[in-house]
Amino acid sequence: MQEPMLRLNGVNENLRILIETKLSGADSPEKVLQAVLAIFPEFPRENTSEEPELGKASNETWSAEQVSLETYLKLLHDYRILDTALDAMTVHFDGQKTQFDLLRQAAIAGKVAFPLPNENPLGGVISITLEGEHLGDWLEAATWHKGRDVAPRKIKDDNAMGVDGEAATWL
Repeated sequence: MQEPMLRLNGVNENLRILIETKLSGADSPEKVLQAVLAIFPEFPRENTSEEPELGKASNETWSAEQVSLETYLKLLHDYRILDTALDAMTVHFDGQKTQFDLLRQAAIAGKVAFPLPNENPLGGVISITLEGEHLGDWLEAATWHKGRDVAPRKIKDDNAMGVDGEAATWL
């Protein structure tokens, strides 16, 4: 009988979690909320914002702390993008803190996609900030998969994607 896989969610795991997204211009609060809730269903936000109209653009930031990462991590596993996620989540990793973005256009479809560095994507982003004393270990555990038994990975190793988002070639 196979052991059940350990499911991490970040909450109660000594991490500080901040999820935020900015609404600006013609961003529809209803669509933005739909995107955020598809990846972070426990995000505590009811849509009380008005739809933008001519002369009255959206301009606000929604944020919440200690929102579970369970659905987000499950999607990484389901879509088998764990190595990509490890790389994208650690581009700005400093040992105890990291910040990364997810594309809202992908999120609204229940998918996870990371923008390229310095990209200003149409549809906006959901920003995630994680902070904790053993964050590096947590990130590696949260993105672990059986293939790492054969081809081990570490944060910012030689197999990490390049700063331009291109995949590293495994020899």
